[in-house]
Amino acid sequence: MGGKRYPKAKRLLITADCGGSNGARVRLWKVELQKLANQTGLTIAVAHHPPGTSKWNRIEHRMFAFISQNWRGKPLLTHKVIVQLIAATKTTSGLSIASAIDAARYPKGAKVSDSEFAKLKIRYDTFHPDWNYTIVLQRPPNASSK
Repeated sequence: MGGKRYPKAKRLLITADCGGSNGARVRLWKVELQKLANQTGLTIAVAHHPPGTSKWNRIEHRMFAFISQNWRGKPLLTHKVIVQLIAATKTTSGLSIASAIDAARYPKGAKVSDSEFAKLKIRYDTFHPDWNYTIVLQRPPNASSK
């Protein structure tokens, strides 16, 4: 979606909470970001908000305020209803939200070995490297692996 809107983009910045599946210490999160970087050709910079400060994420805060206004008083009976209400959220200033149900199955308890983690191309920032880092391409996009 972003590739169509920003075809010349070379980098992606992700601001994320420090907890949950996208936490700063979650190895699988970083493995999947590496896959995304390799697939898209983008350098991915990640800035985690310190623990307990997710309210500082301005984009998320703005988005959820409008989502909750949009579904106020509507029964959230199914995932489909929830996703449709989120996708119908629009503001007069131009905020619109895309959402879809991901029907893929993901195995529980996936582990990332030390050797697999060592293969990641992560550049840790000098300021709070545990929360701020950049994932760079392991190889040029569309390069065949041999």
